[in-house]
Amino acid sequence: MSIRAGILGMGWWGRTLVDSVQGEGVDPSDAIRFVAGTTRTPATAAEWATARAIAMEDSLDSLLARDDLDAVVIATPHSQHEAQIIAAAAAGRHVFCEKPLALDGAAAQTATDACRKAGVVLAVGFNRRFLPAFERLVDIVTDGDLGDILHVEANFCGPMGFRTGERGWRGEPAESPTGGMTGLGVHCLDAMIALCGPVAGVRALSLRQAVAGDVDDTTSVQLRFVGGQTGHLATVTATGMLYRVQVFGTGGWAEMRGVGAAPQALEVVRLEYPPRTERFEPVSLERAELECFAEAVRDGVPFRVPTGDAVHGAAVLSAIGRAAGSDREVRLD
Repeated sequence: MSIRAGILGMGWWGRTLVDSVQGEGVDPSDAIRFVAGTTRTPATAAEWATARAIAMEDSLDSLLARDDLDAVVIATPHSQHEAQIIAAAAAGRHVFCEKPLALDGAAAQTATDACRKAGVVLAVGFNRRFLPAFERLVDIVTDGDLGDILHVEANFCGPMGFRTGERGWRGEPAESPTGGMTGLGVHCLDAMIALCGPVAGVRALSLRQAVAGDVDDTTSVQLRFVGGQTGHLATVTATGMLYRVQVFGTGGWAEMRGVGAAPQALEVVRLEYPPRTERFEPVSLERAELECFAEAVRDGVPFRVPTGDAVHGAAVLSAIGRAAGSDREVRLD
């Protein structure tokens, strides 16, 4: 059975999500179907919505009032997520929310509590968890193939900082604190949490070096995990595309590179064996996460990203912002 969803926010990313399951030239998903939506500027999305048989509503309230809606997919400015999730939960609608869940841990926890109280699914769109190369990396770490984990590094970079003026609300400092952290770096942070568990403290440096806008383009974070591991996260929005996650252990190291739209590679180097490289074909991460959400709604299967990880990630994101303004470690409860 296909779940019926509404899309809240029909900008660049909202359209990307919808098009992954019912766009032009795409085999329609059997798991999820978008039937309605709303956005801040309806005129810019009307033609696109009509082509995908999506009914336009004039507000979130009217969208939630529909009787043919099982769920809402949220692709709006980060600061709006908390209130929109609470409204959707109160209306009994399951929620898929783009990352980050919120800009701080308290807001993320409030939104999560609202969904738990209402008995609805809350899923957060950390789509890099659906990379086959990352899934394999998690298996290698979980199976103990790298021994005791000592350190993890991750980078997510790209040229989007040069297009700040074209990025709408993403170019506003209030929506994108510490530069690329909210758009890119949070994926690295989520990967690190998945591999090493909760973060105990962070130090950070965030600068604007090359872009013309008001948002930082170079952010570097040192992390200390509750389990004793260390980490380094970097996100640069004034360079070429890169996504990599590398884990170091007492038995060797493993590194994955690549994004969903391109082939991925995983290199493993152990102490006493020659390097080994595995390669993985491109996948649609957006379709994978939406269909996983639909499965969670329909069958009660846990979503790939634990909600607790998303809440903790929001708290760490906020701590990184505070740390970037000081020369000290910011600790997390």
